[in-house]
Amino acid sequence: MLEAQIAMARRAISPGSIDGATGSQTRAAIAAFQHSESISKGGTLDTNTRARLTLDAPLLADYLVTTNDLARLQPLGKTWLAKSQQTALDYETILELVAEKAHAHPLLVQKLNPGVDWASVAAGAVLKIPDVNYPAPADKAAFVIIHLSGKYLEAFDAETNLLLHCPCSIAAKVEKRPVGELQVKGIAFPANYTFDPAVFPESPEAQAIGHKLILRPGPNNPVGVAWISLDKPGYGIHGTPAPEQVGRTESHGCFRLANWDAEYLVKLAWIGLPVEVVP
Repeated sequence: MLEAQIAMARRAISPGSIDGATGSQTRAAIAAFQHSESISKGGTLDTNTRARLTLDAPLLADYLVTTNDLARLQPLGKTWLAKSQQTALDYETILELVAEKAHAHPLLVQKLNPGVDWASVAAGAVLKIPDVNYPAPADKAAFVIIHLSGKYLEAFDAETNLLLHCPCSIAAKVEKRPVGELQVKGIAFPANYTFDPAVFPESPEAQAIGHKLILRPGPNNPVGVAWISLDKPGYGIHGTPAPEQVGRTESHGCFRLANWDAEYLVKLAWIGLPVEVVP
């Protein structure tokens, strides 16, 4: 299953955070791959599907930890006010950094490196991680479809070839799920975040602050590394500081992707890109 997840991810068909396990997101990715290849459907890794999921490079790669990696690390503030005072909302740990670079679940990275003391990783350390890089986009997407029931997003070219499949978190409240035709009206990469207490009426902390705050960009920004605004006020597609939770937890109303998927979608997106949200 780890081989299948990596093979699909190299085709920009994301099984979510790579973990070597069979789950709903991996089955959805297999089904998307099967549909793109016009082979058996159902999301089962059968013999025919395995034969098509060829690997042209080893599963794992060495990652060399650098002084620049270590310089990026900083604790994440526990409150909105503390986060607004940070110079960046960057990674907190080397484990978080390398897991995100590998599109992998932190637990898998730990299993691949059983002798590592993650509290004291030094520059020059060599870590084993899944070798995953999305293909360089040949062109922009022609349209995007977000499937609410399946909790996934797909981008296609003008000939309906699949360019990206990835898990997607949706709004917790049904009335905040905008079914229908939308368009991209803005793209920010990297993206800051405007904290508005009015959006969090359930939060005593937010109401005590009482005014808007600007949070600087970074992978631990509330919208992750990228923000793609839609032509419905307050709605957008964005990244997240917790990629392993995408599709498993729900949002306030936007469409949340893993940072690596949000970054790739930015490369495919353009102002006016049609986005259809289906039940």
